[in-house]
Amino acid sequence: MAKKKKTSKSNSNVDWRDVARLMLTSRAMDEKEETELVPNKDVLYQFSARGHELGQILLGKLLTNKNDAASAYYRSRPLLLSLGLDLEDAMAAPMGKSGSYSDGRDIGVVCNRPDIAGVKVLPMAGDVGSQYTPAIGWAQAVEYRRTVLKEKEYEGAIAVILGGDGSVATNGFWSALTIATTQNLPVLFYIEDNGYGISVTSDFQTPGGVITDNLQSFKNLRILEGDGTDPEEASKLMEKAVTSVRERKGPTMIRLKVPRLNGHSYQDNQAYKPEELVKEEKQKDPLDTLKKYLVQGVLTERVWGNIEKKAKETIDETAKAALARPEPDSSITEKHAFAEELQTIGGLAVEDHEFPPESETPTPEKQRINIVEAIRRTLAYELETNEKLLVFGEDVGLKGGVHAATMDLQSKFGAQRVFDTSLSEEGIIGRSVGMAYAGLMPVAEIQFRKYADPATEQLNNCGTTRWRTANRFAAPIVVRMPGGFAKCGDPWHSMSNEVFFTHAIGWQVAMPSNVEDAVGLLRAAMRSNNPTIFFEHRNLLGAKYARKPYPGDEFVVPFGKAKLLKDGNDVTIITWGAMCERSEQAVDELGISADVIDLRTLMPWDKEACLKSLSKTNKCLIVHEDNKTAGFGAEISAELSKEGFTDLDAPIERLTMPDIPVPYNIGLMESVLPTVDKIKETLLLLSNY
Repeated sequence: MAKKKKTSKSNSNVDWRDVARLMLTSRAMDEKEETELVPNKDVLYQFSARGHELGQILLGKLLTNKNDAASAYYRSRPLLLSLGLDLEDAMAAPMGKSGSYSDGRDIGVVCNRPDIAGVKVLPMAGDVGSQYTPAIGWAQAVEYRRTVLKEKEYEGAIAVILGGDGSVATNGFWSALTIATTQNLPVLFYIEDNGYGISVTSDFQTPGGVITDNLQSFKNLRILEGDGTDPEEASKLMEKAVTSVRERKGPTMIRLKVPRLNGHSYQDNQAYKPEELVKEEKQKDPLDTLKKYLVQGVLTERVWGNIEKKAKETIDETAKAALARPEPDSSITEKHAFAEELQTIGGLAVEDHEFPPESETPTPEKQRINIVEAIRRTLAYELETNEKLLVFGEDVGLKGGVHAATMDLQSKFGAQRVFDTSLSEEGIIGRSVGMAYAGLMPVAEIQFRKYADPATEQLNNCGTTRWRTANRFAAPIVVRMPGGFAKCGDPWHSMSNEVFFTHAIGWQVAMPSNVEDAVGLLRAAMRSNNPTIFFEHRNLLGAKYARKPYPGDEFVVPFGKAKLLKDGNDVTIITWGAMCERSEQAVDELGISADVIDLRTLMPWDKEACLKSLSKTNKCLIVHEDNKTAGFGAEISAELSKEGFTDLDAPIERLTMPDIPVPYNIGLMESVLPTVDKIKETLLLLSNY
């Protein structure tokens, strides 16, 4: 068999014939969608990769470690093709057909690839810049598993992140860059610079329009850049970049200049581009430059033509097969919001992690402790018994956390397991997600509820991951989050709006009122296969009311199981958090017979316990600290009114905060909070029915 002829300049490390095949296949897919499938409305969203293909394919060919992970975006299909993405899945997904990446649940260009034996493509999202920090978490997990757990299969593994020049203006990019360079992580940033963020030119995204110019002095960052349409240059630069990261020479950024030959999406006619620029970009089509580079040197014109013909035929056949797939089964659309079946990638469960024994029966010690100490002891036990559990957040190290809940944990377990982070909630949560994908259990601390707002994008995406990927991926993490009023209020540290997280799909929400429940719920969360918001009420952290003996290292509290604090007959009070103490005190001062129910968890919540109590008392008061309008009490009231209507002798009452932030002044704060006196007044009102 005759050897392939090569040009004198050809990079012999590259299988150029396969690169040509992948390029022509990607181009044929775009062509099929643009000329037939989109006009016929078989595809509703289409994002062409024309002009971006070459660098992505060259990168994909270099990702060979089974523990490599790629975090990409909506224009990254050529990369996935080079990693072995099934062609029919690739075409069926934009059609919303069954199977493929999401079983019709997510926009078709938002991909994932849970290859157990090969490179993982982490779940993409529709948010620009959201791809960065989860990849950083994967890279940190790789280093942890390689250096601390001594798992040899992680040697040489890396994370790569693809993003356009528009994405370098996002919080996610800067957070990821900071983490990667301060931690010296094995991360490759691949910036595809096409000069535009949709219609906005690069100089509006970054000063001067070239991000790498601004990063030349950025510490611990290696920068490479060049022409993404030049096969020789692009292949050598990409190989150099990947090799550098694999050899642990530090994070690397490669910026390749590429043309975006089509609009941002199919509907975009690029009218904002000067005609001269459009012509210039067409002249730089990487498909043309690749053909020119290969023909007569590596391939003949005839061979190229045969590959092109075969690609078009394959895509025509694939499109027919994809169109013939059935529509997704609507009867299971609600599946996978929470763990029902074991996911393919993510968390401890897929690695058959075995936890120590657990029990719902407490074995209390003699001495009463506060919630801060309870959290610290629970974290310490789980760190000791689970080497894949990590605790981190701003100030959790030597300082011991904003409320000292992690005090001395770093000295006992080391800075690789209990560590400080940069001041970026986006980075804290995004990194947690990537770590969970890589089989760790991250326990992240957000200093106060309000400070979680910058991480909203990552929090939402984390919760919906399981559903969006049809149970391919999941990211079980625990987010510890203090909030609520304390010795005083204020709009920034005292926010309680836990209802936000009950509306965030896929999240468990715990809100303990005492030491025993704090221990049991936190332990259950750290062993759960779902992500959990663990809300630590500031007023209860050291409160006498919340103090109880430590309930033992085996104690767990199941989610969705309320606790009856008082047993009575005249009225049902449903509450949680700091309002438990005030509700109990109001009942005692009035001397009435009442059921006081502490929900303990809001997602899921124990509707059955509430209905059972209502059937006995026939009257109900819901007390919570969150705002009234659309607060979680409204959900409880709606459900009880529907299912317990015949048991009601009076309207369900709600006593809550008004729809304002918590004021700083102590008198003002108490004037708007549900107080003991206000609870008593409302109970007396109910008694008149």
